[in-house]
Amino acid sequence: MNAITAPKSPSLNRLEGMTLTALLQAMPTYAVAAMLLKLAGSAQIVSPPRGAVIFVVMASFFHALIVPWLAPKYPKLFKASYEPLFFDASLSFSEKVLRWRTQPMASLQLLTSTVMLSLLAVAMLIAG
Repeated sequence: MNAITAPKSPSLNRLEGMTLTALLQAMPTYAVAAMLLKLAGSAQIVSPPRGAVIFVVMASFFHALIVPWLAPKYPKLFKASYEPLFFDASLSFSEKVLRWRTQPMASLQLLTSTVMLSLLAVAMLIAG
């Protein structure tokens, strides 16, 4: 099938890349940080009724804004928190996710996040 796709606008591509960065890389990291803060009893940031949610959403948002800008300038510093594939304009949103998931490092990152979040959730249930 020879389908010609319309070129994606740079702003749409940037939005897709920032969304994927926030959801797949930043949010699990900051959710773990919020759970660790709550477990450690340092609840100033995460104690109000929706404090943890606000912390995770705002930190993920700023991460998605700053990392794509800094990572090309300092690739060694941001190699674990930046995925250039998310900003490839030739790929659709679902193709970006599919190709990212098939990479060995992404698979390891997803597995690590899942195990860490599961362990922290159990610890929070035990701690009350």
